[in-house]
Amino acid sequence: MSDLAATAAIPRRRLRLARLVPYLLIQALVVIATMLGLRLLEPRDPDDFALNDVSLREAGTTRPVTLPHVTASRYSLADPPIYSGKFAFKPDAADTTWSVFLPRFSNGVEIAVNGVAILDSRRDPTANRPDRNTPEIAVIPVSLLRDGSNDITVRLFVWGPLRGFLDTVYVGPDAALRPAYETRTLLFVTLPVVFSAWQSILAVILAIMWLMRRHEPVYGVLATAMVLGVVQAFLTPPLPPATSSRLAGVLLSSAPLESALIVVSTMLFLGWRWPRYGVLLFVPGLIVIAGGLIAGPPLPRILFLLLGIPTVGFCLVLMAGIAAYAVLRRRDVASFALGCAATIVLTCWVHDMLSVFEIMPNERTFVSRLSYSALLIAIGARLTWRFARALNQVDSFAGQLVARVREAEERLKASFAREEARARATALANERTRLMRDLHDGLGGQLISIVALSERGHEGATITDAARAALKDLRLVIDSMDDIGGDLMLALGSWRERAAMQLRPHDIALDWSVATPQGLPLHPELRPWHVIQIVRILDEAVTNAVKHATARHIIVAIETRDDGQGPYGVISVADDGRGFALRDDGDAAGASQTARGLRNMRVRATRCGAVLDLSSDESGTRVRLQLPQVFPDSDPAAG
Repeated sequence: MSDLAATAAIPRRRLRLARLVPYLLIQALVVIATMLGLRLLEPRDPDDFALNDVSLREAGTTRPVTLPHVTASRYSLADPPIYSGKFAFKPDAADTTWSVFLPRFSNGVEIAVNGVAILDSRRDPTANRPDRNTPEIAVIPVSLLRDGSNDITVRLFVWGPLRGFLDTVYVGPDAALRPAYETRTLLFVTLPVVFSAWQSILAVILAIMWLMRRHEPVYGVLATAMVLGVVQAFLTPPLPPATSSRLAGVLLSSAPLESALIVVSTMLFLGWRWPRYGVLLFVPGLIVIAGGLIAGPPLPRILFLLLGIPTVGFCLVLMAGIAAYAVLRRRDVASFALGCAATIVLTCWVHDMLSVFEIMPNERTFVSRLSYSALLIAIGARLTWRFARALNQVDSFAGQLVARVREAEERLKASFAREEARARATALANERTRLMRDLHDGLGGQLISIVALSERGHEGATITDAARAALKDLRLVIDSMDDIGGDLMLALGSWRERAAMQLRPHDIALDWSVATPQGLPLHPELRPWHVIQIVRILDEAVTNAVKHATARHIIVAIETRDDGQGPYGVISVADDGRGFALRDDGDAAGASQTARGLRNMRVRATRCGAVLDLSSDESGTRVRLQLPQVFPDSDPAAG
């Protein structure tokens, strides 16, 4: 009897082997297709504008390197590696916008052109996660470019546990670099967000299914895995050296638990019993969580590298084995799709591991999270295959739901349009009022003076001076309308040119000093009426020095300070002329024109939320303007 059973088992084994060989060949083709796809989908960067040869200053030494480059630093925030290079700006390209394009880097970068910072990726927390491959591009202000050779520096901030990496830097016309940036943004920013949103929807559907069918725990397990994946995708950790909560560190390192849960859900979906020793699959993830709760960062990142990533790879191998066994036993399309998806993700995981261990040092593009969409497709296909008949019963309800959603979208769009039109009308009215007030206070008074001088028969030089003052005020109002993107340094650069022209006829030297590399902090809330008030304060300070102080030097100092509550800017204007007497309240003694000018300066500073300090003695006068951390939304004088 036993001989007959053994004889019958031989054809069965041959049959399974006959099924296994084609399946393995197909999986080999999937691996090859995935590798070719990774090569073909790699964006083409504009090599004509590449900046490969640079010098690197790291750990107190400077040496030439070639980009892409992997630094020796794993943790370098206080003294980051600095890459320095040069690029040529052609005179015939003066009317062309130039940009700096960075395809990949880790973990944060700061780019400066000719000593002025134009990009700091740390301002965008989503750009500093190594699994995002987020590109960066920054337009170089025309005022920074010099004909011929220009300097560029890149500071690379690394907070581990992987070593820092900087890809090739590209500098050239924005029109030539922008397509490559948009392609990378589509692949590595937009698509992952779409996939994560799809994963969140899948998590909601699975959770609902588990609530309605609690006797089938597979839906609850799979929904939990999807939720963990969504949390990892959308949770943004604060950038070092800022402290992060331990819960955030734990959730960002939950990938091994997610992978183990997917393996469990696959076995439950196939109707298999989960073995007791299968609990060991969750041990690495629990160790990462325990390390995050006890010690906090950066321990979770280190444990994730040592335990989490190998656990993910082991789970992918298990998934591939489970899918292969299911195909041999059931021969269904859903299991076959799951096996192909597991092979795709496993291939991408191997690719990422080769980058992590620097076997491919110049291929620091992590694609495992992006390829995870293939697994989501397989899971969705399996659910669709199982519940196709049930979905037919709710088609009518789905049609009604779609119609209601469309109606709600139309109503919401109409509501948004009304609100947008109302907000646009309000902003336009406020800006019109501000512009009329600025023209009335500045240009209007100057024109009245010109008319009065003309009627009284004054000499042409006096009228010419008044006309020049009116023209200067008009240029000031026009310049304040420029969109400077919250960067007050751009407006101060224009003011510097005007002030130098004003002081040149009087043989007064203008010294310009920027104490901090970034100059002044960016203020996204900065509005044109803020800029014009600040510039007029500086104009008044310079004018007082010219008219009343008989100064020979004027020093303008700019710096950024931080009192522990956040950064704020400080602008100082000091002259070496003769000072004037001050009352106890800080105003000039008497009712002179200087006293009125100082009161106007204080009023303008108050309107911007700034603080104006004044000191004057025999050695000169010093005006110090402390800018607010956040400029006010409305002008108190608008009413």
